[in-house]
Amino acid sequence: MNLPNKLTISRIIMTVFFLTALIVEFPFHFTLALVIFVIASITDFLDGSIARKHGLITDFGKLMDPLADKVLICSAFIGFIELGWMKAWMVVIIVSRELAITGLRLLAANKNQVLAAERQGKNKTITQITAIISLLIYNSYGDWGIAGKIFGFEIVGHSWTGWVAEISMWAAVVLTAYSGILYLWKNREVYLKDC
Repeated sequence: MNLPNKLTISRIIMTVFFLTALIVEFPFHFTLALVIFVIASITDFLDGSIARKHGLITDFGKLMDPLADKVLICSAFIGFIELGWMKAWMVVIIVSRELAITGLRLLAANKNQVLAAERQGKNKTITQITAIISLLIYNSYGDWGIAGKIFGFEIVGHSWTGWVAEISMWAAVVLTAYSGILYLWKNREVYLKDC
């Protein structure tokens, strides 16, 4: 198994540790969840770039890399419902979009077609990762002692981290819905031919 595929597998394994740190209460558990999520997100960037740079693209990687991304991101958002950080309907939009696009790609693959990722999808992923990191920072910086107080200085009675988390959460939901609708419409011939 080559390095990019090992990074992909490590991201799936890190999802388990991330969720454990997110849900199980112990000192600095949100901070640990933040660190694990950031490391897992870095592996997402590294596995693709290493595979392209060194010609290590495999069928396993083509299938598992996007799946590992979706498992990590959807797990985070579902965990946020449990913690009361996000409304369930917001997460339903995000998870539904991911499942719909994965289903569309599988249907296209069954017809020997490859549906490439598009810029809106990549922007969506960046927005989702930003929202997850922002929410983790907002809910963990208070545990960082004096460093946290300096980091999260309050503006108009509220820490700037709360505003960033709220804006990034809404941006992720809106961009996820928009990119999903756009992608489904652009590739409608894949699923309309069977109707």
